[in-house]
Amino acid sequence: MNLTTFNALPATAAQAAIAHCVAIPRWQQALIAARPFTSLAALMAEAEWLTQEWTSDDLALALAAHPRIGERAGGADKEAALSRQEQAAMGDADAALTLAMQAGNQAYEARFGRVFLIRAKGRSGEEMLAQLQRRLENDDTTEAREALEQLREITLLRLKESLT
Repeated sequence: MNLTTFNALPATAAQAAIAHCVAIPRWQQALIAARPFTSLAALMAEAEWLTQEWTSDDLALALAAHPRIGERAGGADKEAALSRQEQAAMGDADAALTLAMQAGNQAYEARFGRVFLIRAKGRSGEEMLAQLQRRLENDDTTEAREALEQLREITLLRLKESLT
């Protein structure tokens, strides 16, 4: 879809077109309400600005739709397909890396009460594991900030890819 098409869609269709970017309806609706955009750069700037309003409740809502790193996302929707594609590096992981990621995911969930979130696209399995292990040392506030930043990166990457 291009920007002209996105600008012209009815609100419900436009929201459906970006729903795979992040499962935060408030963000989707605010972005739709800001249309029309004169350029992709203007849309991306607005989208990023709107992510700065995200709270821990928004993070929890969005993470409910995210699979664990290293586990294949189920489902046939666009969100699941994107997660599988973004985590392609974990598909080639050896048994030791897969087990280490599973153990790390469990430790992270026990420590922070939510799934570990990282922008997987462009990262190797080893890089993701190293980040998981590093972030396990964070305090709750620091980790919430890091998780929100990763969510922003994922969201904006998906949005840009959807409109180019």
